[in-house]
Amino acid sequence: MAKNQLATYTPEIAAAFQPEVLEVIRTSICPTANDAEFLLFAHKAASYGLDPFKNEIFFIKYGNQARIQFAAEAYLAKAREKDGFQPPDTQMVCDNDVFKARKNPETKEIEIVEHEIGFPRGEIIGAYSITYRDGYRPVTVLMDRSEIQHMFSGQNKDNWNKWTSDMFGKHVELRGLKKQYGLEFGDEDTERQPQANSFDPKQRTDVTPTSADPEVIYPGGMKEDSKQQGDVSNDDDRLKQARADMKKKFTQLGVTDKAEMAEHMNKYCKMKGDVPTLQELTGYLKVMDLQIAEKQAAQAQDDDLPE
Repeated sequence: MAKNQLATYTPEIAAAFQPEVLEVIRTSICPTANDAEFLLFAHKAASYGLDPFKNEIFFIKYGNQARIQFAAEAYLAKAREKDGFQPPDTQMVCDNDVFKARKNPETKEIEIVEHEIGFPRGEIIGAYSITYRDGYRPVTVLMDRSEIQHMFSGQNKDNWNKWTSDMFGKHVELRGLKKQYGLEFGDEDTERQPQANSFDPKQRTDVTPTSADPEVIYPGGMKEDSKQQGDVSNDDDRLKQARADMKKKFTQLGVTDKAEMAEHMNKYCKMKGDVPTLQELTGYLKVMDLQIAEKQAAQAQDDDLPE
């Protein structure tokens, strides 16, 4: 989609985003989207008043399948705009907790009768979220661990195994918010036929620092020592820190193969020369942050179970 080609945008998109902002969204948040996919993403964000820069809406591409995904934070943000909003109460239930719930015979609603916590708590075996709202009965959603067990071996298994409480909590809380506040954005899947790739990838080389004062080989093949002639000391330190941050973020993204690292940098780090500047690396780190946030949120809503 050409820059500033507003004639192709829906009125909602044109009203919500300036052309310059759309260009940043396209290149930084939806770099793998084709024109139709990006148009749908931008329209959804504009229609629901969601901010891609606050990780409220994501564009995720798995092969030829594109998915527009709404984060739990998006549902919480929209719930706050509703009359009578109260923060939900979301809790984990562990092996050694004393926990009882029942169905109220009058209201027919599930309610928590008892939840006592002692230490050590043991393994997480379930979760619940009570969604309150002034003038409405509380909505309680219970979830047994067996319902989300597949998450621990799915595409986002690393995050589910590492941050089980956070991921489980968002999953059950989202269900409660949907019920209490009538929220439903509706995730979108789009399929397209694979096309021949005419892109000639650059040379794949090591982009990962391997020592405290590293020599980095960038995709263009030029080496850069951390102490370059003419560098200002402060900028030199910032470059060193940026390289260290890049290495950590590769690990968070699950990109551990050197060739994959080079390919990732070729694709998402916009460099004018053979070696990235501090500004270019800073921009690249922001893109990596967005991708890490995508990964953390992916399965929590992507595999949302039917009510």
